[in-house]
Amino acid sequence: MALIEVKDAIKTYQTGEDSFNALNCVSLSVDEGEFVAIMGASGSGKSTFMNMLGTLDKPNSGSYYLDGIDMLHLTPNEVAEIRNSKMGFVFQGFNLIARTTALENVELPMIYKGIPEDERIKRAKHALKIVGLEAREDHMPNQMSGGQQQRVAIARAIVNDPPLILADEPTGNLDTKTSIEVMEFFVNLNEKTGKTIILVTHEPDIAEYCKRVVRFKDGNIISDEVKRK
Repeated sequence: MALIEVKDAIKTYQTGEDSFNALNCVSLSVDEGEFVAIMGASGSGKSTFMNMLGTLDKPNSGSYYLDGIDMLHLTPNEVAEIRNSKMGFVFQGFNLIARTTALENVELPMIYKGIPEDERIKRAKHALKIVGLEAREDHMPNQMSGGQQQRVAIARAIVNDPPLILADEPTGNLDTKTSIEVMEFFVNLNEKTGKTIILVTHEPDIAEYCKRVVRFKDGNIISDEVKRK
């Protein structure tokens, strides 16, 4: 079953008197449980496409359905609610709050949902255990390595049990050894929990961990390769 259905998405940007299409009538379907790499050079459209999936930007025309919901015709409050319940985000820069413990960082998405404190703590502890950081609950970000910080960010992304994880260059700030550890965790998360993961990367060795690779160029999808089941 398709979790994501994008059809004929066009995104046009205006620069002075000129305009250009960052997305040229792009269509893509992603089924539940897929692990997809989005690749392309700077300016290829991959970031614009990812921002659209994350509801951070809207196309000028076309359609985007997430889990059967028309994402382009919702109120801002409805979009925020769906983003918090159906999407988890992992960024290159970790985006942790500096003076906040690992446990408190993981609690944040649940605060936005109004989940009671006792339940928040219980679920945050479980999420940190999943990523192997139960011994780091009280550590601040500056007391953890880059890989540990990224794992806290992953715990935060999965704590609300969303069906979709969007990861934007999640290994971009990590060394090779740590990148491998993080990608192996994503593979494990996808295979054991069935999470749908869409990951933006410009690194071919990172894309090798994904089951499907979609390449963008000049606002178009130029290839869509299923690598392995």
